[in-house]
Amino acid sequence: MINLTRMNDSTYTLNCELIEMIEETPDTVITLTSGKKFVVKESRSDIVRLVEEYKRRIFLGNTIN
Repeated sequence: MINLTRMNDSTYTLNCELIEMIEETPDTVITLTSGKKFVVKESRSDIVRLVEEYKRRIFLGNTIN
């Protein structure tokens, strides 16, 4: 799960296992496997980094250096 920011500055937590595609158009649009789309303030590269950090915590345990 990753925390993201909507365009109105509210935050929510997204199950990143459901992400199918991330586009910058120039707003960042996340498309889920269900077809649902979210527009967020984070950049594509920030989202990729958040997903990598999440997966690292899951696969290596909850330790972050």
